[in-house]
Amino acid sequence: MAHTIDSDKYVGRPMKRREDRRLLLGAGQFVGDVAPPGCLTTLFVRSPHGHARIARLDVAAARTAPGVVAVVTGDEVRHLGPMGLNRGPIPDMKMPPHPMIADGIVRSVGEPVAVIVADSALAAADAAELIAVDYRALPAVSEPEPALADAAPVLVADIPGNRSFRKVLRAGDTDAAFARAAHRVQLRVAPERIAAVAMEPRAVLASYDVVTGELTVWSSTQSPFRVRGEVARLLELHESQVRVIAPDVGGGFGVKTGPYREEILLAWLARRLGRPVRWIGTRREDFETTNHARGSVCDSELAFDADGTILGLRARIVSPLGASLMFAAPGSPWNHARLMPGPYVVPSCDIAVEGALTNTAPVSAYRGAGRPEATFAIERLMDTAARALKLDPAEIRRRNLIPADRFPYRTITGQVYDSGNYPEALDRALAAANYDGTRRAHDARRARGDVVGLGLATYVEPCALGWESGSVKVERSGRVTAITGASAHGQGHETTFAQVVADALGVTPEDVTVIHGDTRRGPEGFGTHGSRSTALGGGALVEASVVVRDKGRRIAAKLLEAGVEDVVHAAGGFHVIGAPQRKIAWREVATVAYTGGAALPAGDTPGLESSAYFQPDGEVWSCGAVVAAVSIDRDTGRLAIESLLWVDDAGTIVNPLLAEGQLHGALAQGVGQVVMERIVYDETGQLLTGTLMDYAIPRADDVPPVTIEKMHTPSPRNPIGAKGLGEAGCIAIPPAVVNAVVDALTPFGVTHIDMPLTADKLWRAMRR
Repeated sequence: MAHTIDSDKYVGRPMKRREDRRLLLGAGQFVGDVAPPGCLTTLFVRSPHGHARIARLDVAAARTAPGVVAVVTGDEVRHLGPMGLNRGPIPDMKMPPHPMIADGIVRSVGEPVAVIVADSALAAADAAELIAVDYRALPAVSEPEPALADAAPVLVADIPGNRSFRKVLRAGDTDAAFARAAHRVQLRVAPERIAAVAMEPRAVLASYDVVTGELTVWSSTQSPFRVRGEVARLLELHESQVRVIAPDVGGGFGVKTGPYREEILLAWLARRLGRPVRWIGTRREDFETTNHARGSVCDSELAFDADGTILGLRARIVSPLGASLMFAAPGSPWNHARLMPGPYVVPSCDIAVEGALTNTAPVSAYRGAGRPEATFAIERLMDTAARALKLDPAEIRRRNLIPADRFPYRTITGQVYDSGNYPEALDRALAAANYDGTRRAHDARRARGDVVGLGLATYVEPCALGWESGSVKVERSGRVTAITGASAHGQGHETTFAQVVADALGVTPEDVTVIHGDTRRGPEGFGTHGSRSTALGGGALVEASVVVRDKGRRIAAKLLEAGVEDVVHAAGGFHVIGAPQRKIAWREVATVAYTGGAALPAGDTPGLESSAYFQPDGEVWSCGAVVAAVSIDRDTGRLAIESLLWVDDAGTIVNPLLAEGQLHGALAQGVGQVVMERIVYDETGQLLTGTLMDYAIPRADDVPPVTIEKMHTPSPRNPIGAKGLGEAGCIAIPPAVVNAVVDALTPFGVTHIDMPLTADKLWRAMRR
């Protein structure tokens, strides 16, 4: 940690989002609102088959249809690709083809076989009816374990067994641990595949200036710099020729982390045609082509000594990857494997994770990205162990949580937890939920015939992996411009970053203008995902602000005719220590900074700005605990979450109001996975849940009330002390609720039940 913020005047204060006014007034600008003159419409003709050979493709009639400017097929864009992939910790993974347009074979529903560019959406739709495609259906496989089976259909000839990768994490003597164990518990969990369902489906617009040679791409993306890099690479352009703008983005949640084929194709089309081209994805296209998440199968086993202390962990994880691999494809399986120990002391492990190619949409990052799967597996195992060992679920956790005095703590899988107090988080949650009293009340209700249960979950949330950039400039007016490489899609960056910079410079948030989402406006950025923006983006802005503040202090000292060590920054500027009346405003300091010459202190150059790239020595680790109480209607199977008590520790909280909003948003998505959401394919690879008529998402009245308590264990790995919290709901809520439901169904002989917990499934479980 290089610096610390001197004041907490605004950091820690709940402030309303400055972004909300324009959005609530309908004055936001999304990709669909950008309409350059002469803009053309793009329509993708997509495969209705999960796996098929294209026997014939005839686009001749479509090319001559009224209003059609171009029809493009796979052979014309064969030179584009493949797109880059962040292989991360799995460098030897095998890569399936990822053509921009299918070239002879389709491997998932929604894969494009042709692209129509027309003057209007109606003209493009009419032309699509004129395209003749003859498909020869091929055997398909949609689920990960069948995909790896010996008799599975072959998706890619040079990838044996449809296995993209296999990675093993093995440490300690697991065999010996299981051999001497007094107790062993096993469990198989299979969280369902789900979709993000952002309010704004993916959208792209591209425009090419033939005079300047500049290509501008507007994209509903979380990572504009990554899109710029791929467009430039695949179109063989210099990055300086490509500008990517992420305007207002109606939700991302991880699925808009990397470029898709649509960004590449529209950039290529705009350059080829010399006219702007736009594509606005439909909801069905979003379900078919935007990456899904979860869907892994995990067989795991814990070994315990006679006192209920963990001795070892074994797990085999099989994760679906889809027919093509997205930028962060290996991230979720890797997180699932490395995070299996959770917040517990696990002395030995033997964990294998495999990635399976399937005839489905790609499966990659979505809010949590492997963290929910790992937490679900270990927390269900801990509850299973509690019953086997006849221990209370809280007690078995207490005996195994990492003690507060052992941080920084290295797990058996090699992860280094920076700070935390896991036992305190659990104890706070139990006390606030009146855990013992609720247990007694449940016993009385069960005696009356009620079906009720109480469940726990503790969790860790790794955040802020990588780096981020920030640039800070004090203008002549004394106002501040802050540019961040993080790209907002609803989190409130303009508000929180203004608070951070305001404290670092001694100004007000209203004095700070925050700019993001434009590759031409500031230094190279990493993007927004993995709960990283406050810790890394805020850290970069703090470091840049400190440089500007120190230079301003030197100028102020000269103007005040005082030693630098005798001048401190204060509200709106600087003053002499012990003489607050001898003060000078940022506006006056900035005037001198931009005047230059003899007015500047010796050795200083003109200007009052700085850029910083911030990369800490490791991730930050949030933690928390949840207590859930549920009831199930005996006659209908309907689940009611009666109470949720949630303690979350995300270090320093910059804006409690926005933090609460993030937690509530993740809660809604976590509850959606628990009770209703599920992507379903049939045996031919046909998507059966491709609309909001088929794929259920929670409404406001489906989300239960929650009591949230905050802990604050600052991280030593960034200047703010912040950790992440945006994914905590998806991580923590599902295992707590499922544990409560299994507790409720224990009298019926149920030991495990997979999500979603629909009324039909619970009704049947009570009648098995």
